[in-house]
Amino acid sequence: MTNQRTPSTRAAWIGLLILTVVWSLNWTVMKTAMRYSGPFTFSAQRYVIGTVVLFALLALRGDTLKPTPWLPTLAIGLAQTTGFQALAQWALVSGGAGKTALLAYTMPFWVVPLAWWWIHEKPGPVRWLCIAIAAAGFACVIEPWHPLGEPGSIALALLAGLSWAIATVLSKRLFLRHPEVTPLRLTAWQMLVGTLGLIALALVVRQREVAWTGEYIAALLYNGLLSSGVCWVLWALVVHRLSANVAGLTSLAVPVAGVLFAWGLLGETPSGPETIGIALIGIALFILNFRTRANRPARTG
Repeated sequence: MTNQRTPSTRAAWIGLLILTVVWSLNWTVMKTAMRYSGPFTFSAQRYVIGTVVLFALLALRGDTLKPTPWLPTLAIGLAQTTGFQALAQWALVSGGAGKTALLAYTMPFWVVPLAWWWIHEKPGPVRWLCIAIAAAGFACVIEPWHPLGEPGSIALALLAGLSWAIATVLSKRLFLRHPEVTPLRLTAWQMLVGTLGLIALALVVRQREVAWTGEYIAALLYNGLLSSGVCWVLWALVVHRLSANVAGLTSLAVPVAGVLFAWGLLGETPSGPETIGIALIGIALFILNFRTRANRPARTG
């Protein structure tokens, strides 16, 4: 396996940059949408749009519409689209957008043992160092010594992170076993499966009726076209071209960007611990990126 800097890994880092911007802003957008809709209704609607967008892209590119291996695709769809989205959106009902987003991004720390167990991806010394630095930074950003919010919301957000981690490692295993499967094709088919699960939840669980305001429609389009459609393909690209551990850790750029956007756009100055945490996560990501640039083929680490 090569860690050398190549056009394929460069594309993964560029994809990460784009989805970081979109996803970091999206937690506030999703919280806004909760004023006008139930959590499962909104989730189902946004992913219906996202699924249509992805299959349209497949058709326009002339790619095969043949389903991806059904059993892993079913598991990924239920974990990534149904599980992660339903749990995260439910957590937002009683939790703040900022803390819910941060707790859902415990995902990379779930990925480490899962990747070690399921795909034998054992972190080397440098990766363990990056994980430790990132964990310390993450703790500084969430400030667990202060109240984090309603316990039910906290539990749901943590479970959302676990669900996303399961889907990440399963996706990596599928790409390793079926190299002919492209990120776009896998994302489209797993999203179709997961969206059916979200639709079932929306039909079964009693929720408030949708208020079709301009603000709600804008939030739905932002989520359907960008956050659900484009960005999940970019995430699959990241998982496809980087190791599961590296992909997981790089996702921490999203909550960091969220804090920075809140500072720049809303004037919410980060606290001292938050600033330290952002710096530590930035250092961990820099080491990961530098190692990708500098390393030659042959080592895991």
